[in-house]
Amino acid sequence: MVSRVKICGITTLEDALFVADCGADAIGLVFYGPSPRAVSVDQAATITAALPPFVTTVALFVNADPVQVEEVVDRVRIDQLQFHGDESPEYCAQFSRPWMKAIRMRPEVDLLVEAERFAASSALLVDAYQSGIPGGTGARFDWSRIPSTLHKPLVLAGGLSVENVAEGIEQLQPWAVDVSGGVEEAKGVKSHEKIIRFIEKVKQTQF
Repeated sequence: MVSRVKICGITTLEDALFVADCGADAIGLVFYGPSPRAVSVDQAATITAALPPFVTTVALFVNADPVQVEEVVDRVRIDQLQFHGDESPEYCAQFSRPWMKAIRMRPEVDLLVEAERFAASSALLVDAYQSGIPGGTGARFDWSRIPSTLHKPLVLAGGLSVENVAEGIEQLQPWAVDVSGGVEEAKGVKSHEKIIRFIEKVKQTQF
């Protein structure tokens, strides 16, 4: 198998089309105002309308008002929702889209318990924990904390780059890898060279 690739924090149509051409399986659009990678509903609608088929579009939220999520779902071509805050399973399940829950790997987190709690999710996305920052920290966590008995599609995030993504795939065999800061020149500014190298590395790493 080969892990799927999601490039998160896409902010321009140019970058969206570029990552699609490079073979990314999904793009992530951030609907969280404090993020340097945040997009408006209008921006997102323009980006998703121009994408070729078979590129999954993922909308990322952090403790959002349900009205905001509904507006995005209504106006933007969104295939999957991703929740990065303290959302409950009931909250996540109320919208008319498949969803995955991001789990920030605090020291006390038991991923098997979280998998049971969020059993209705399509996947669990595991990310580094940094106080006050819901994601996109560029930090890596201890991968050995992910149990081999986890029977849930796993999306590996947190501090991934072309230098370490092969190691992560070989160790954890995730369904997908999710990168944002690791393919940027600066916060919110994607590097096309890094995107090419990252996707090539993932596609070359089989398990």
